[in-house]
Amino acid sequence: MTGTIRADSTVPTGRLGALRELDHPGRVFAHLGPNWFASVMGTGIVANAAVTLPVGFAGLRAAATVVWALGALLLLVLTVAWVVHWTRHPDTARGHAHDPVMAQFWGAPPMALMTVGAGTLLLGEQWIGLGPALAVDWVLWSSGTALGLFTTAWIPYRMMTTHRLARDSAFGGWLMPVVPPMVSAANGALLVEHLPAGQPRLTMLVGCYAMFGISLFATLFVVPQLWHRLVHHKTGSAASVPTVWIVLGPLGQSVTAVNLLARPAGSVLPAPYGEAADALGLFYGVCAWGFAVVWLALAAALTVRTARVGMPFALTWWSFTFPLGTVVTGTSALATRTHSVLFVVAAVVLYLGLVLAWTTVAARTARGSYRGGLFEPARGAPAGPRVSC
Repeated sequence: MTGTIRADSTVPTGRLGALRELDHPGRVFAHLGPNWFASVMGTGIVANAAVTLPVGFAGLRAAATVVWALGALLLLVLTVAWVVHWTRHPDTARGHAHDPVMAQFWGAPPMALMTVGAGTLLLGEQWIGLGPALAVDWVLWSSGTALGLFTTAWIPYRMMTTHRLARDSAFGGWLMPVVPPMVSAANGALLVEHLPAGQPRLTMLVGCYAMFGISLFATLFVVPQLWHRLVHHKTGSAASVPTVWIVLGPLGQSVTAVNLLARPAGSVLPAPYGEAADALGLFYGVCAWGFAVVWLALAAALTVRTARVGMPFALTWWSFTFPLGTVVTGTSALATRTHSVLFVVAAVVLYLGLVLAWTTVAARTARGSYRGGLFEPARGAPAGPRVSC
C-alpha cells in the first residue's frame, strides 16, 4: 500500500451538526493515529514558551496557564480515545507502525507527555501546589522518556528492516521518533534541582546530556537526507510540506536543552566541567540558533510557495507550532544568558508568530473535528512523500 499524510476533506452527507461527515459517530476511534498527539505538543509549547520569554506582559502568565490546562485536558481526552482505538481497532492500531509515514509519528505521544509535564511544573504549581505538580511532572517525564527512547530505536529499526522506502521518501517526519530524547534532556534539566544532592543529581544530569547526544547525532543523520530529497526531488505533495518545519524541533530544543542543563551543571559537575557546560550552552546555542533561523526562512518560503498553489489542511499543520515553539524557548534561553537585545526581540517576535500559528491550526482542527472529517482517512487527497510498504 502507499503511505499517506491525512488531509482534511469535506464529504457532503446532507446531515447537519457534529460529526456529520462520519457514517457513524463510533468511527471517531477507527483511524485515530499517534499523529493526533502533535496537537498536545503544539498547545503545550505555547504555554511553556510564554514562561521562558525574557520580557513579561500583563496577563501573559494567566493566559499561558489556561492554555496549559487546555493541553492537559487534550492529552487526557486523546489518551482515553487512543485506548478505545486500540481496544476496538487493534489491527488498524498495529498497522500504523507498519506504515512508513504514520510510524514516524509514534514520536508524538512521548513528547506530548513531557510537554504537559513541564507545563505542570512551570505553570500548574500555582493551581495544585509544588508537591503535586512535581509528582505529575515526574510521572509524565519518566513515561515520556521511556517511550521516547523506545521509539528512537524501534522506528529506525523498522525503517531498516521492514519498511520499503523509495529514493524520495525522506520527509521531516523522519525526525519525529528521534527528537523525544532531546525533549527529555530539556525538561529533565528542570527536575535536576529537585533531586537530592550528590549522585542522584549527577546521574540525572549526565543522563540528560546523553539523551541530548542521542537526539543530536540522530538529527545529523536525518537532516542531510531531507536536504538531499528537497534538492533532488523537490517538496512533493502539498499536504507534506508543513513537515519541513519539524527540522526546527531538534534545533530549537537542543539550544534550550544545552542552556537549561548548564544551570545545574555548575554545582553538580566537578571543576572545570561546570564552566565548560556553561560555555557550551552559549557557543553551541548561538551556532545552532543561526542555522535554525536559516531553516526557518527556507521552511517559510516553501510553505508560502505551496500555499499559493493550494495547501489542504491536514494534521501535519501542527508542524507549524511545536518546532517553532522550541526555537522560541531556545531564543529566550540565549536572551537570558547574553542579555542581547537581538535575542530578546527575536524571542518576542517568534512567540507572536507561534501564537498566530497555533490559533490558526487549533481553529482548523476544532472545525474539522466537529464535522468529523479529520477522523476519516483522506479521500482523494494528495499523497504524502511516496513510500511503499
